[in-house]
Parts: sequence; C-alpha cells; structure tokens
Amino acid sequence: MDLIDGLKAFVATAQTGSFTAAAQQLGISNRLTSKYVGALEDRLGVRLFQRTTRRVGLTAAGEDLMARAPALMDDLDDMLAEVTEDIRGFTGTIRISAPVTFGEVYVNGMLGRFAAQHPDLSIDLRLTDGFSDLASDGIDVAIRIGTTETLSVKTRKLGAFRTQAAASPAYLAAHGNPQHPRDLATHCCILDTNRRTPTRWAFYHNGVEETVNVTGRFRVNSARAACELAAAGRGIAYGPSFALQDAIEDGRLVPLLPDYEGETSPISAVYLEGRALPRKLRSLIDFIQQDIRQSSFR
Repeated sequence: MDLIDGLKAFVATAQTGSFTAAAQQLGISNRLTSKYVGALEDRLGVRLFQRTTRRVGLTAAGEDLMARAPALMDDLDDMLAEVTEDIRGFTGTIRISAPVTFGEVYVNGMLGRFAAQHPDLSIDLRLTDGFSDLASDGIDVAIRIGTTETLSVKTRKLGAFRTQAAASPAYLAAHGNPQHPRDLATHCCILDTNRRTPTRWAFYHNGVEETVNVTGRFRVNSARAACELAAAGRGIAYGPSFALQDAIEDGRLVPLLPDYEGETSPISAVYLEGRALPRKLRSLIDFIQQDIRQSSFR
C-alpha cells in the first residue's frame, strides 16, 4: 500500500464520517477506500476507527493521527507543487483582495507586471474597501492599507505611502494658498470618510505634530473621488500620494504646505495563519515589496 493513499483515505473518512462519503470525495471506490484505511491500520499496528453499521468514529489513536495528518498532507501538496513549479513555472490561480482606489491606481498594473513573468498563472483581483474574510471568501492574500487587528492572520509590511494636501490652481486663485495647517480650518475641505478621522488632518514639521479640524460640503468614501473633486475646484483634498500623483503631475492639482509632511500609513500583505505560504504567494509578496520600492508614490 502507498502510505500517501492510506493517509488520504484516512483523512477523508475522518472528515466525512463514512467510507462511502470518503470514496466520493476521493473519486475511488468504497471498497478501495476501506482497503487503504485497513492497510494503514495494519502498518501502524493500531485501530484508527471504531466501525458500526452506520458510521465510523475515531479511536484515541485516530484522533492523534487526525491532529497531524491534514497539515502533513497540505505540506506534501505544497512540496510537490513547488517541484512542479521549478520545472514548469507557477500555475493555478492567485486570489487577491485590495482597496478600490489603491487597486485601480497601483495594484492592477503591478499584477500585470508580475503576471507577465508567469504566463501560466491566473490572477483573480477583487477590489473592496471593506476587509474581506480571507477564509470564507477564498482569498489567498489581501493587500491592506493602515493597520489590522485581526488575530487570525499574518501581516508583512510591503511599504508605505504619505498623505498630502492638494488643491486646484483655480481654487487657490479664488481662495488663497494656506501657509500653515491651521489655515485649513477656514477653507472648504473634501472629507474622505474612508479615513478613521475624516475631519482631523495631521501634519508634521521637524517631528512636531500639527493637527487641524476641517469642514467641507463634500464627504466621499473614495480617495479618487476626493482627488477628482479637488481637481474640479471644489475644495482641498487630503489624500494618499498614490491617488493624487497623476493629477499633480499633469498640473490639475497643486501640492500644499511644502514645509509640512502628511501622515504616513503602511501597506501590508495579509494572509491566513496556520500553514506554510505557497511559493507562488511568497514570490508575489516579494515582487510587490520590490515594486513599491521603485514606485513614485512613496
């Protein structure tokens, strides 16, 4: 008997509670599933299941093996996949979640660059400003902005971005150019409700924090929408550099308060705890980290 076949049959039977259901899961006959489990028991010299006419239940030895076998089989599958990848390159699908604006402005293009190096790999990108449940949504890795307090995930910092204030030339001509953060209190500011404190903007000068409470007619839950409103002369935006950089480069927006730095926030990769990260995901995360280092929005 092949030990791997025996372990697969054992795990499937323990998970489903019957040889018939395990056989359907494995795509083999009921008789062969029972034979594999019996041969594994003979090899180990212990009974793994208590058998009845309706159901099979784990013995104490079976419970001990079941505590280790699924992780062992996952590690084996990952190892075999890596050997195949060494020969053929990455295959299959990577499911990625990212915030909407960051995904549209940066992640989409970055994944195109990564996929160009791995022609047999498929990418499933899902953009949302909510935090996806990685397990239930089947997400392999989520790219998140800011900090996360979820205990069931691992986090790896990929880089950071700075927040900055900007307005259109037309707005500044009509309302003046603020010289100090406190001047923003008298301006029409565009509030991004994705921020934890939409009405409180922070700046730093020589390591000293300067904060100001701002108001405005427009409240939006999109950094890109805030940028477009500012470019249209509707007020001052305080947004992430990746959302503002194109409008700044083409002159539609002018960066404000050059002597002050805006808040800095981390960009992180988040993935589930509990098992080794497949090599194609490690490769993707390494690629993103290097790509962000070379990007212009930092």
